[in-house]
Amino acid sequence: MSKSVLDMSMSLDGYIADPDDFLGGEDGERLHKWAGVESEPGKPAEPVREFQDEWTAAGAVLAGRRTAELMDHWGGDHNGLPIFVPSHRPPGPAARWGYPMVTYVNDGIKSAMAQAKAAAGERDVQVRGAYTAQRALEAGVLDEVQVHLIPVLLGRGRRLFDLLPSEIELEVVRVIDTPEATHIRYRVRR
Repeated sequence: MSKSVLDMSMSLDGYIADPDDFLGGEDGERLHKWAGVESEPGKPAEPVREFQDEWTAAGAVLAGRRTAELMDHWGGDHNGLPIFVPSHRPPGPAARWGYPMVTYVNDGIKSAMAQAKAAAGERDVQVRGAYTAQRALEAGVLDEVQVHLIPVLLGRGRRLFDLLPSEIELEVVRVIDTPEATHIRYRVRR
């Protein structure tokens, strides 16, 4: 059965981007450097390869509007995956006419997740964006949270879990510790 999985890199103090939407540090990619670590030239290190396999095995992406637009809808598909964007506003021109694998869903996060899971079939739905993840948690449609905890304190920016309606219990599923990041996967308790 398909599961919805938020997969985000985060600083130790809870930030996923700086105030200007860069991903931390001067080059804007500090929070994702761990994903470029290689065991030998051209070969990703473990566990990077394992995470890449998870990402490519997904069947659909559910992304917040802000995230989708900042990423220009990943050029119309997310590595060949359909993208579902919950939004009360109509899509911009690129998403409306140029990106046939991008679907804007205007009747709520539950509907957007249901459509993404239907498109994914038995494969997982990758969730992108802090606000969308918070709304999915609130609606009870987010199944798992995978955080790549980066050993850096950004001190400011956009937090991953800034606005939650209530306490949400999580169960640790897996922890992988590397010098570049601690990768923690949680299951959302219902």
